[in-house]
Amino acid sequence: MKKILLFSAILFSFIYLFAQNKKEVKKNKIKTVTVTETAAGKTLNDEKTVFDKNGEVIEETSYTKEGAIKNTHKYKRNKAGDVVEETEYDGKGTLKEKKEIKYNSLGEKSEEIVYGADLKVQKKHTYSYNKQGLKQDKKTYDGSGKLISVKSYKYEFQ
Repeated sequence: MKKILLFSAILFSFIYLFAQNKKEVKKNKIKTVTVTETAAGKTLNDEKTVFDKNGEVIEETSYTKEGAIKNTHKYKRNKAGDVVEETEYDGKGTLKEKKEIKYNSLGEKSEEIVYGADLKVQKKHTYSYNKQGLKQDKKTYDGSGKLISVKSYKYEFQ
């Protein structure tokens, strides 16, 4: 029974959070959404989302089942609202990973560089697109620049 209640609470919190779309957040001038869970008379944080004045997510914090911070993701955006930097911190505030994202002139993601906690390049992803603007492939390189995988996308049309 406890598992069903816990699952229901988590499901409800995700539905509630995702129900706060960018337009509603901006219209209602929402700065943060904090989801808590009360069980056995104890209220604990589950997650917290911080928005900028445009309704874009700039920070997301997840909590453990004991209510301690599990991890925090912070986002920096360009003028178009695209994420250009994402940083992940552990519960103690120590950097775990940093991503830098670049976009082409059409606003499509063209490159993503992933850094480790030491800020050394761990891997790099490059993206290419076909004439219709559909993703054609994603190439992944290791920290030294060696190609380690290629993911290709094939499309069938009606």
